[in-house]
Amino acid sequence: MRRIYLDHAATTPVHPEVVAAMLPYWTEQFGNASSTHEAGRASRNAVQEARDTISAYIGCTPNELVFTSGGTESDNMALFGAVEAYSGKGNHIITTEIEHHAVLHACQRLERMGYEVTYVPVNKYGEVSVTDIKEAIRPNTILISVMFGNNEVGSLQPIHEIGQLARERGIAFHVDAVQALAHVPIDLKQLPVDYMSFSAHKLNGPKGVGALYIARTARFVPQVYGGNQERKRRPGTENTPAIVGFARAVQLFSDNRYEMKQKVATLRQELVNGLEQSLGAGAFRINGNPDPSRVLPHIVNVSFSGVSTETMLMNLDMAGVSAASGSACTSGSLEVSHVLKAMKLPEERTRSAVRFSLGLMNDSEQVREAVQIVETVLRRLRSYA
Repeated sequence: MRRIYLDHAATTPVHPEVVAAMLPYWTEQFGNASSTHEAGRASRNAVQEARDTISAYIGCTPNELVFTSGGTESDNMALFGAVEAYSGKGNHIITTEIEHHAVLHACQRLERMGYEVTYVPVNKYGEVSVTDIKEAIRPNTILISVMFGNNEVGSLQPIHEIGQLARERGIAFHVDAVQALAHVPIDLKQLPVDYMSFSAHKLNGPKGVGALYIARTARFVPQVYGGNQERKRRPGTENTPAIVGFARAVQLFSDNRYEMKQKVATLRQELVNGLEQSLGAGAFRINGNPDPSRVLPHIVNVSFSGVSTETMLMNLDMAGVSAASGSACTSGSLEVSHVLKAMKLPEERTRSAVRFSLGLMNDSEQVREAVQIVETVLRRLRSYA
């Protein structure tokens, strides 16, 4: 049975050219980038070249980019490093109800440490209002954290407008861009952002490596100690192979950005059109903004009424389609997504939602086959109901 992978928002396969770029740094060029001998210098040069490549892609200077172990660490570093740096100005943080748990759980920890956090609501499409952010600001607000694009429903947020507001009020601004990096142009020379989080494995790079942009004008207190790496902002031996792979993945997207975005956007529309034609428009509901320009191009979150998320995912998996939910798994059962709850969708939709996310390994034939499998599975399950 051929498997169809439609869970690229969770992770992506590593591109063969990325693997090829990484291999030498596990074998011939294995030196520690902090060592002064030739082997160490070779690794250090590779890390610096990678930093140059990635910083050019996102529009920042190389010394503003810190390598991390991934998006979760980058989010945590940004929040804890920023609030400690600005704690003399206040103790209030603003975020949204639909952030990734790397931000939400960090905020909950900060609350236990004595900070105050406002969780701003979103509309039925999963979009935050600049007005609501503005109204949440207090004299003691020191940090705003809003994701670029949501990992469950794909909703894009008004990052530039929120950033301008933060700048006007003298408030630090963090953006989780983990899902956006591969799909939305990012130019930090133009965006009023102080911290931005990234991860390599969302754009066909390796797992276990990410980056945090820290603007040269932003304050930051390191959260890890022990070495001089990354300008003492994130000490520890650099993961040279993964960093090299991250840069190669970015380079591939940079060289083919328009074609890749168009391909994924086209496949998304083919998936939506296929579901409409095979099931009928009333047989499912899209969660998130129906306007493709208002969402990340690779994510489609769909509710199939009358069939639970868990049952649908299990049957799709057995039929060869890998999809997901945004829900947490606890004791073998799925909890309702906090994102869909925040959107205040009816329970029937929140408990039947499935996320399909597309990537470079998909093609039109796979999408058509996936639609057929969804139709078959759905008709069978509904006939049993």
